Order: sequence, then structure tokens, then C-alpha cells
Amino acid sequence: MKKLLLFFFVVLMSSNFILGQDKKVIDKIIANVGNEYVLLSDLEQVYAQMSEERGYIPEEAKCNLFENLIASSLMLNQARLDSIEVGDEEVEAQLTARIDQILGYMGGDVRQFEDFYGQSTAEVKSRFREDLKNKLLVERMQGSVMQDATVTPSEVKAFYARIPKDSLPYFNSEVELGEIVYKPQVNQGEKDRTRAALEDIRKRVLEDGEDFAELAKKYSADLGSGQQGGNLGWAKRGSYVPEFEATAYNLEKDEYSEVIETDFGYHFMQLLDRRGNSINVRHILLRPQLTEEDKIRSLGILDTVKNLITADSLSFSFAVKLYSDKEQQSFNNDGRMVNPKTGNTFFEIADLDPDIYFTIDTMKVGEVSQPIEFEERGDVMYRLIYLQSRTDPHRANLKQDYSKIRTGAIEERKAQFMSTWIEEKINSTYIKIDKAYAGCPNLVKWQEDSIRP
Repeated sequence: MKKLLLFFFVVLMSSNFILGQDKKVIDKIIANVGNEYVLLSDLEQVYAQMSEERGYIPEEAKCNLFENLIASSLMLNQARLDSIEVGDEEVEAQLTARIDQILGYMGGDVRQFEDFYGQSTAEVKSRFREDLKNKLLVERMQGSVMQDATVTPSEVKAFYARIPKDSLPYFNSEVELGEIVYKPQVNQGEKDRTRAALEDIRKRVLEDGEDFAELAKKYSADLGSGQQGGNLGWAKRGSYVPEFEATAYNLEKDEYSEVIETDFGYHFMQLLDRRGNSINVRHILLRPQLTEEDKIRSLGILDTVKNLITADSLSFSFAVKLYSDKEQQSFNNDGRMVNPKTGNTFFEIADLDPDIYFTIDTMKVGEVSQPIEFEERGDVMYRLIYLQSRTDPHRANLKQDYSKIRTGAIEERKAQFMSTWIEEKINSTYIKIDKAYAGCPNLVKWQEDSIRP
């Protein structure tokens, strides 16, 4: 069971700082930090996760892990003192996204999820809601501390000069890529067919008296809520897309809606209850499906775009604005793709999806690929890839790698800011650490007199 929980922590929290624990073991407080505390189970849990991810790690590593937990508690304590807020809607949205991600791995099978974790999706959300909120508060506090950590070009050069020449990193071949992501449009006939199907389901509920929940389980394309009879649970205003929310908030308790359209498809809903600004709604979602003709039409559009760019009749930048999906991160970055591992625009070959790698392998700089089909959140999408640059393997230098070196200089500055902030807060925060950890050399600054201040 512990391995299952560790897997869940990795997917759910997406962080090295694990706040959720199973407290069934005998526990004790091993550090007090202001009004926050670190439990022995906190340390054992994060140590177990690190061991699971990396294989064996020495027992002495617990000293560093313990300090990380203390520092996180210090930031959480200060976040509360500074009245930093994280909205319930943000927490709920992130929990839902993580649950949906796991369900995606399981093919949308809610029963498999419940069997795997021994809890329903609602129970899992409830269990981790406060932990995720605390994690977000810590991130806000970190961002507040480091928001002014910037460097000038001369400081970047000075940072580079401090690196011993034999310690300069060796970079593999890298590429910079642009993309135009095109979302195919479903033809009107398919939209009409889908709406008519949902109108028929609505009639079966309102006129024939069929059970809404059973129909949701059988037909709804929203797999998460569908297995719960369409129930979306309690949510505050701002949780749903505008068209859905406007309809939901105009319903009376137990009232059914007309069929409405959003970017997700067609919805038929019922307002189950209302508490002030919060509502509990259930819905049935049907999504119109792309036909082969829709796909062929989309490919024809992208072929035309590619030919216009190749002939210099249309700039890549302008083509992004005309044709690329506005929901993509690259849309607001002039089409440039960002490497999620590094946060910059450079990709090593190992960082690329196989489809993209094999597409650009024989391309020359400045060329645009043929359309590539891929899936995103269950939708069929197409993209054109623009090879903007390609470097040969080389040692880091300011000419080719200025942005990476600048990132390193900024990270060093952030670490300095955080170190200074922690030293200041140590001197003004009640801190007590269990004497069992007096032998950890890195904890000396936290426990000079055992209790601070």
C-alpha cells in the first residue's frame, strides 16, 4: 500500500515537498517552527519517496531532507503571518487536474482508481485539499521572497567568469523549435447530430422519467463525473467556463437546463443544491466527434500554410497569430516551444517527443515540417514544426549559451535571497528541534540554543 501512496504523491502533488502523510503509525513532533510543526512521519514519508525514486540513499541524507521540511514550515508560517492567500477555487482546480491526470492513465476507469487507492475521487480530494493548499502557500511565499532576484548582463558575465574552465558544462546538440498548433473544427452536421442526441437524453429524463444518474454513467463523455452520476460536487463561482456557469447559476434548486454548448461540447445539467455562492450541479456531456473529412480539411489548411511560409509569402510569426491554437503556451511566445524540463527554448534530443524527433531529424534550419497529428486532452490536434536553430555539441560559452548562463546566475541570486531571508526569519521565529537531530551539522543554525528565539 505504501508504494501505491508514494505513486499517488508523485502524480498528485508534482513536487519534491510532500505534505500529505499516512498518520496511522505512532508519531511525534520533531520540529516546531512558529505555529507550524514537522512530524516524524513527514520526514519518514519524504525519505521513503526519495528512496523509491532514486533507489538507495544514505540515512545521513535525512539531515538535508529534514532541513528542507523545516524551511518549508518556516515559509508556511510566514505566509500565514503575511496573510498570503490561496483561493479555494485554485486548490479545487489543481486537485481536479491531478485527479483527471491519474484517471487518464487509467483510461478514465473510476472503479480502477477507487480499487487502486481505496477511496473515491471525492475522498482523495478531501484528504489532500489542505495539504495542496499549504504547498501553494509555500510556493507563493517563495515567489514573494525571490521576485526581485534579477541580474544585469555584467553580472551574467561575472558569474560565467567564476566558473573554472574545466568545470564548464558540456552541452549536447540542441534545437530551438517553433510550432503552429491547429485544432480541427467539427463540421456542423456532426454538431447537430450530437445536440440532437443530448436533446433526446433530456427528453428521456423530463418526459419519460428515466434516471439522470444512470444516463450520465452510460453516456456522459465527462468520465470523472459520469461515474458519479454526473455529479460535479460543490464549486464556487468562477470554477466553470462562462457559458456553463451562467446557465448553472440561473437555475433553481432541482431545475433542469436546456442543452447548452461550450468548448467542451454539449451539456444538459441539473442544479442539485445551492449554498450562498456555491452550487452543486450534475451534468451529462456529449462531445461531437471529428470525421475523416474534418481531418482531411484540416490537413489541407496546414499544407497551404506550410507552402506559404516556405515560399516567403507568409512569415512564421504571422502564421502563428492566424492559425495556431490560442490556448497553447507557444501562441503567446511567437510560436516558440518551451522545454518544460528547463523552462527555456532549447531542447536536447532526449527531451523531444519521438514524433517530433523523427520529424526534425532530416530537416534543415529554417524548414517547416509536414503536419503531425497528436492528441491533447482527448482532442485530435495537428502541428507544424519550424526548426529555428540547431547547435553542435560544445562547452558552454556566452555567445551560444547566454540565456542558460543567465538562468544559472539568476538561480544563484535566488538562492542568496532565500538564504538571507531564512537567516532573518530564524532570528525572529520560535524554533525548537528534537534533540535526536543535534548531530546534523546543517541544522546548527536552526538550533544554536535548541529554542529560537
